[in-house]
Amino acid sequence: MKTYELKGYTLVLDKVVFVSAVFTADHEEGKQFNVRLVGDLLKFKFPTHADAVLARELLVKSIKEV
Repeated sequence: MKTYELKGYTLVLDKVVFVSAVFTADHEEGKQFNVRLVGDLLKFKFPTHADAVLARELLVKSIKEV
């Protein structure tokens, strides 16, 4: 079982359905991307666009390696 640590969550990579693009969070609260898991949706917010893009790219890379 491959897992990925992200902001206090341990994601089981074979349970990830999709990863959204990076976008501006509601009320200008930084940048965000969403991860849909089988039966759940997680929203990850980051203070900068660069932080969000880096975290998303690493997650997608990890999923591809599963």
